[in-house]
Amino acid sequence: MAGETKRDERILDARQMRRIVRRMAGELVEQNEGVEDLLLVGIRTRGVPLAEALAAEIEAMEGVVVARGVLDITLYRDDLSTIAPQPVVKETHIPSSIEGRTVVLCDDVLYTGRTIRAALDALIDYGRAKAVRLAVLIDRGHRELPIQGDVVGQTLATQPDDLVVVAFEATDQRDEVVIKRSSRQE
Repeated sequence: MAGETKRDERILDARQMRRIVRRMAGELVEQNEGVEDLLLVGIRTRGVPLAEALAAEIEAMEGVVVARGVLDITLYRDDLSTIAPQPVVKETHIPSSIEGRTVVLCDDVLYTGRTIRAALDALIDYGRAKAVRLAVLIDRGHRELPIQGDVVGQTLATQPDDLVVVAFEATDQRDEVVIKRSSRQE
C-alpha cells in the first residue's frame, strides 16, 4: 500500500504578502479608474482580512476610505450536505446597496471556482452591481468552473491533493502562505 506524507513549503512570508497586497490594491484602483463606486467584499473566512488589507492600502494610496463588506456563503455552497450536518452560518454585512457599484469579491485562494460561484449567488440577493470583480491572493489552478481572478497576487503550480494554507495576522497571528505538498510513498 502506498503511504502519503505532507511536506510544508513556505511560499510567502509577511513582507512578501504586504508587497503583493500593495500591488493588488494599485491594480484595483487602476482597473476601476479610481475608488468612487468601489465596494470590497471579503468572503468568509480569509477573504475578510484580504479585503481589509486591500482597503488599508487603497486608503494609504488614495486618501479615501473604501467601503467594505463581509459575505458568508455557507448556505449557497453546492456541497452543503457534505460539510456538516448543521453548518454554522455567520454574519453577512453589506454596508449599503450594491446598485451601481463595482463590487470586488476578495478571497485568499482560488481553486475549483465553486466558492466564487457560491459568492456570486449570495451577492445577487443584495441587488445588481454595476460590475463584479474578483481579487485573490493565490490562484492555484485546477478550475472546475469557468471563473478567473481579475487581480491575482500570485499564481502557484500545485497538485490537486496539495493544500494551500494562507494565514493572516487577524485570524492566525501570522502572515504567510504555505503549501503542504503531498508526496506519495510506495
